[in-house]
Amino acid sequence: MSKQSKAKRDKRKKQQPRRPFLRLDAQEQVQNHAVLVNEEGQVVAAIGLQGRQWLLSVGGQTMGNADNPVPMLAMLKHLANVQEKEGRKVALEYSEQLQQLIDASAAAEGKSAEDYLAGLVAEFEGVEGEEAAAVAGGDDAQDTGTGDAAADAADKPQA
Repeated sequence: MSKQSKAKRDKRKKQQPRRPFLRLDAQEQVQNHAVLVNEEGQVVAAIGLQGRQWLLSVGGQTMGNADNPVPMLAMLKHLANVQEKEGRKVALEYSEQLQQLIDASAAAEGKSAEDYLAGLVAEFEGVEGEEAAAVAGGDDAQDTGTGDAAADAADKPQA
């Protein structure tokens, strides 16, 4: 080796662009694909992609993850509908990639994308309606709903 080789090597290293250190525990950045924004411009909820996992974030906290983001998007659409019924203005925007996933899922079931997504949103509204009925029913969870008071009284155990 020549006496100049170390100096040449050091000069070459200085000329190369600096590269960041990769940490073993470094997480990938989350790419937002759907955002629910209120009238003040604040993000209420979002769906993002981190690596291969889809994440649902509500109020700045990650609430869950899944392999398929379409049900999460239906939940955000339902949340937007609830907010609008309460008189708040919200806007739901989602990416082209998410739209393509909706189109593919809808095509697999032989529906249009709008009908497919509307069906998923209706499922959330149905669950909400069932919960409201259970709360309104109170302690009478075993009510058969016959409308006949005598028959309903006969169904209940005597103390």
